[in-house]
Amino acid sequence: MRLCFLVEEQYRHDGMPLEVIHQLRAWGHRVDVLWPGRSLIRISEAIQAGSHDAWVLKTVSGGPGLTLLEAAASVGLTTVNDVRAIRGVRDKALAAVIARGKGLPVPVTYAAARPEEFAEIAEAEFPLVVKPADGSSGRAVRLVATPDRLLEPGGPAGPDGPVGGLLIAQPYVPNSGTDLKVYSVAGELYATERCSPLHPAHAVRERQVPLTPEVARITAEIGDVFGLDLYGVDILLGPDGPVVVDINDFPSFRQVPDAVARVSAAVLDLARNGAWGRGREACGGEASVREDAQDMPDAQDTQAAGRTGAAAPPATAQAGATAAPPSPFAAPSVPRPTRPAASIGGGR
Repeated sequence: MRLCFLVEEQYRHDGMPLEVIHQLRAWGHRVDVLWPGRSLIRISEAIQAGSHDAWVLKTVSGGPGLTLLEAAASVGLTTVNDVRAIRGVRDKALAAVIARGKGLPVPVTYAAARPEEFAEIAEAEFPLVVKPADGSSGRAVRLVATPDRLLEPGGPAGPDGPVGGLLIAQPYVPNSGTDLKVYSVAGELYATERCSPLHPAHAVRERQVPLTPEVARITAEIGDVFGLDLYGVDILLGPDGPVVVDINDFPSFRQVPDAVARVSAAVLDLARNGAWGRGREACGGEASVREDAQDMPDAQDTQAAGRTGAAAPPATAQAGATAAPPSPFAAPSVPRPTRPAASIGGGR
């Protein structure tokens, strides 16, 4: 297969997706890489129908890569994730409205252009978590204890806070200081825990943890609502149950076992069949347990692909390595029908 990855400057040394690119090439696929933040791109030549089997985006919110991905979709090329899904989660204000409208457990959300406008919120709702609506990687997230601290140095309007753009604020959800990050690899779910950016002094060893049925259901439903295939969800375990505080398309997949091979195989499958949010079929009931890995080329298939340049067929083990370790934490993916490549302007 021929794939095109859009990778922005922030991720030029990041293992995800660079290791995925290397893995796909090792399996015999052609992978072109465009760097929208630091190179001239001849878009009239690069973006044309039939040029690639799929385009994959790893970019920051608000970066130029999303426009290029939308351009690829406009000529009928498949995009991973579906380009219409990406726009819905990149804007955190929009994502909060969509999620709450579908009954997902998301905090009440306020939006303002300037942090001082949040002073109109009733003091009983403080402390607030304030962050840029187009933020990523925990950038400029602040915990504001009282209205009079909205303009303190280091706060939302401080020297390292966002400049321009929309801000959102949500009431702080009391928690243990540990964030739960749940990743979906084309319908297979993996739960990990890590230290909250709001509680950096709280020592937490980042690790994979069991996935509860309730959290699995919420995560799968997010894939269904937004139409995502490769995504991550930040969840807090509050006093009233799980609360969704962030959604990311194509995240780092840290602590996912054999992540590079799993994500690489998922990209190939989505490129072949069209990316359109496998969670749509998966969230009809409770997530069940999966014990083995799927859709990974075996060593013999990979060697053949390397000689011929053909796509490596799915099998049960990663090329040149032992099979992925059993994972009692992964919910299964669900087969879905193929559909035409994504295009802008079509409804879901």
